[in-house]
Amino acid sequence: MSRPRLSNEALRWLEIVLAERFGHLWSLRDVPHGLELRMVGSERCISFDATQECFLEYHSNQPFTRWDAAAEGWSSVLGDPLPAPGVASLPRPLIERNGNGYVVHYDVLGLVYWMLARVEEIGRTDLDNHDRFPATSSHAYKHGYLELPVVDEWLDVLGQVLERQWPSVALNSHEFRVEVSHDVDRPSRYLCRPLGSAMRSAFGDVVLRGDLLSPLRALWVRGSSPDALHPADPYNTFDWLMDVSEQHNLQSTFYFKTGRSNPQFDAIYEIGHPAIRKLLRCIHKRGHHIGLHPSYECYRDAEQIRREAEALWRVCEQEGIRQDEWGARMHYLRWLCPKTPYALEAAGLTHDSTPGYADHIGFRCGTCFSYPLFDPQGDRTLGIRIRPLTVMDCSIYSPEYMNLSSAQEAVDDVATVANNARLVRGVFSLLWHNSELSPKRNRSLYLDALGTAIRLCTR
Repeated sequence: MSRPRLSNEALRWLEIVLAERFGHLWSLRDVPHGLELRMVGSERCISFDATQECFLEYHSNQPFTRWDAAAEGWSSVLGDPLPAPGVASLPRPLIERNGNGYVVHYDVLGLVYWMLARVEEIGRTDLDNHDRFPATSSHAYKHGYLELPVVDEWLDVLGQVLERQWPSVALNSHEFRVEVSHDVDRPSRYLCRPLGSAMRSAFGDVVLRGDLLSPLRALWVRGSSPDALHPADPYNTFDWLMDVSEQHNLQSTFYFKTGRSNPQFDAIYEIGHPAIRKLLRCIHKRGHHIGLHPSYECYRDAEQIRREAEALWRVCEQEGIRQDEWGARMHYLRWLCPKTPYALEAAGLTHDSTPGYADHIGFRCGTCFSYPLFDPQGDRTLGIRIRPLTVMDCSIYSPEYMNLSSAQEAVDDVATVANNARLVRGVFSLLWHNSELSPKRNRSLYLDALGTAIRLCTR
């Protein structure tokens, strides 16, 4: 029986991932006993002799165990035994020195491939009501490591092996960072859409929230400020969000919608509305970033994404807004691997900030580092980078998701994943919608969650 093998293209992609993480140039070679990793120019190598077939399979039924690194003279960056998907047990010792270097008896590189390329999500049918692969179906959720950046943990161990193998070579160092972003589903409660739609929302406030003044406020806002977002508009939190980011030396990214492919779920505003144009100019002038928030059905429609991207670029060009990079995050985090990334790549976008789960916070891709995406089906590296999402606001408090009713419980959960990102020296990515800062409890929760992550930067 032949052993499982990664393709030559996959090996070249893994070399890129390793070079970005550790620096230097690396060579991966398929040999009869497994894989050999060499630093280019060196004869010494690290061997991996336990390649696992399950890391090439499209499911989440892989076995699972944990490895106690400290018990064998290595360190765990998070301080606990490392999750080890793909095997039911591990040999001891797991890492051995031989005459030419080290042998690792666990398929670390197979794990990296399986997690980063999202192999387990391909062709799945156990999707939620928005056709999304949910956290609850993932191997990480089922085995209790979704809030751990498992790829980064194992790459830290690999880094230790590299340092022992090539002690005179300095590997890349990384620093923990916080990134904040805001999906602009609804830029205004009352403006940027037809009067009838605005008034229906206002009367809904009366019925659902007892806000008797909402209809009068809607008429006042529309009448007194037709071409700009009004300070009294509850969804106009953009200046406040940028103020908070700037206080912490952060640059926010605002993802805007330009199309409506499903009237039930997509926002009603035009990217070319005078108020939105003014907002775009303000964001750009203050040094923050603008991205695309493709509409509901775009996750499987490359042509629709292209049209919506071009609509955003056209308005930005008219307003004198230029950026070196243009990223996207899919509406409702609808993301089909690898179809959605192909569509984003074809549209000319440079990065995708979608991959995070709607129903649970944590590390969907097993990492909190940006990386180029690989397509296992097409067997090629895509020209788009993944910027993993760690925490989304409604994941925390929505009744259909985690439903954390206690603000302290929510902040504690955010602090856990943020601290794990800090320990692996990665990026903590926080998404908070501009329209989800009312009531005041949500604004306080945002400040507490962000403040918790920011304080970790000084530790």
